Amino acid sequence: MGKLFLVATPIGNLKDITLRALDTLKNVDLIAAEDTRQSLKLLNHFNIKRPLMSYHKYNENDKSELLIQKLKDGKNIALVSDAGTPGISDPGNIIVRKCIEEGIDFEVLPGATAVTTALVYSGMDTSQFVFMGFLPRENKDKRTFLQSVKDRIETLIMYESPHRLINTLEILKDILGNRRIAICRELTKVYEQILRFTIEESIKYYSESSIKGEFVLVIEGRDKRELLKEQMEKWEDLSIEDHIRMYIEKGLNKKEAVKKVARDRNICKSQIYKYSINL
Repeated sequence: MGKLFLVATPIGNLKDITLRALDTLKNVDLIAAEDTRQSLKLLNHFNIKRPLMSYHKYNENDKSELLIQKLKDGKNIALVSDAGTPGISDPGNIIVRKCIEEGIDFEVLPGATAVTTALVYSGMDTSQFVFMGFLPRENKDKRTFLQSVKDRIETLIMYESPHRLINTLEILKDILGNRRIAICRELTKVYEQILRFTIEESIKYYSESSIKGEFVLVIEGRDKRELLKEQMEKWEDLSIEDHIRMYIEKGLNKKEAVKKVARDRNICKSQIYKYSINL
């Protein structure tokens, strides 16, 4: 069988291509590209002449079957997206799953990525972060999704297009509050710009500026102390016994209920247990 190579390509600056990526692209039998015109610019720049095939989100299912057959026929194939790593907010997941199912060997070549580049630029906590890709297009779905992550303490990272930027910032302010945000535009390109301010300040800035380019938004996570305080206030009017009883009535056994109450109140389980003895 042949082998599939998922090749990360530069997100802007062509000098960010790796030697390993160039060597792979020069030697495969076929390159499957999200946009053949875009990939051709990269290949021509490095004088790489290999057959190209279109592989994007609208034909991914059908083309994956074709690629699998070619791999079974012994062809080595490279998969590239317009920029960054295939499979990260770009086509790639389907062919990877099919390779795993069919027992076909594949290799992931690391390279430039907007996610970690923006995270480091932001100056925010890099120890834990949540990458959310592009948010849903519809406001209702966008609000529902952001409600589900508003209490995450990790740094939040998302992509956004220029024509939806202000709308997204306004919804972020409404649901997450006026947190710190870093807005990274056109990363690694000539007009790269990193702006750090509050979400409220960002809305004012972009309401008065032209909006062009590709954006990565990096938002600070929920403050741990603020979250803990809010959680504690939530249970202030409920006795520990009633708190335990609430979970038992929901179907948990006593041990599980004690564990949940201890977590809710940030108190040691042994302290909570004594309140459950007579329940």
